Amino acid sequence: MSGTAGIWDDLSARIGTAAALAAAGAVALWAGGVLFTLLVSVLAGGMTWELARMLAPGRPGTASALGAAAALALAAADTALPGWATAALLLAPPVAILALLGPRGPLAAVFTLLFMLAGASLLHLRADGGANAVFWLVAVVVASDVAGYFAGRRLGGPKLWPRVSPKKTWSGTVAGWAAAALAGLAFAGSTGAGAALAAVSVAVAVAAQAGDIAESALKRHVGVKDSSALLPGHGGLMDRFDAMIGAAVMVLALRALTALPGGL
Repeated sequence: MSGTAGIWDDLSARIGTAAALAAAGAVALWAGGVLFTLLVSVLAGGMTWELARMLAPGRPGTASALGAAAALALAAADTALPGWATAALLLAPPVAILALLGPRGPLAAVFTLLFMLAGASLLHLRADGGANAVFWLVAVVVASDVAGYFAGRRLGGPKLWPRVSPKKTWSGTVAGWAAAALAGLAFAGSTGAGAALAAVSVAVAVAAQAGDIAESALKRHVGVKDSSALLPGHGGLMDRFDAMIGAAVMVLALRALTALPGGL
């Protein structure tokens, strides 16, 4: 009995933190405008700060400066600027982190670029598709994550990639895809996307899971358990939003390559 209880030991902390994040996110998302831009920019800056702390633990001042620069750059990019200026702002933090972190600069620059692109994707999705479009994306990521968490812990089975992410199972992964498809169907009518949104949602869930695995690989490479201790039950911002990063970047890529159903 104690062994079964042990796998749920962190559940109450995870639920409490998730509820607080959901409330703050929902308010900012409904409000849109400056409040949503501020939230997304702070998250991107916070993750950049965590990343720099992990890769250069002896340079806290540099990490803080890079985090602040990323937040300010993303917020500035969400204004009426020429395309080249927006691109320059999004690229500035990855270039800075590449120059400042030495041998680990290239790895840090890749992740920082993903943070910036994910943030830009969320801001554009909110501006173009409204709050409902972002709620769809959040629903897909949360459904995939929750289904994967419970199915993986309850059903167990073969590991997805034990060397990189020892807790991930194929049962959890497939459950996450199924939950994402259902989340897409739930938004099929309100977005006007129809049943095609289920397939798009599965593709987004795959990218979300890839984001999760990429962050796990990074932490294993650095030798840390969590990206920080900011969020009880979840670790840091990167630990909580790694899947959203992958999902948002996938949406950005899909919107750039093709028209998503329902005008998302």
